Amino acid sequence: MKKGNEVTMGEAIEEMIHSLKLSSGLYEAKIQGTWETVMGKTIARYTKSINLKGGKLYLTIESAPLKNELFYSREKIKDIFNKELGADVIKEVLIY
Repeated sequence: MKKGNEVTMGEAIEEMIHSLKLSSGLYEAKIQGTWETVMGKTIARYTKSINLKGGKLYLTIESAPLKNELFYSREKIKDIFNKELGADVIKEVLIY
């Protein structure tokens, strides 16, 4: 049972991450770390960079046909990774 202003360790860490504005970097690292598992080895092989800034997921893809295919799957990518992150972090997926 909590008394007064007591918080759990998890709540304290969450508040610290939020106050230091580290969440975007942590989310980006989680996306980068799970990209191959979630998207598969072939897509991961042609992915040059993954960046998350201001709710936008920037993907640099080295294969034109794959870039085109992923362009049409942007909403699905957004939904998959928002579910993976457990939060509505990604608002838009941009593919270059």
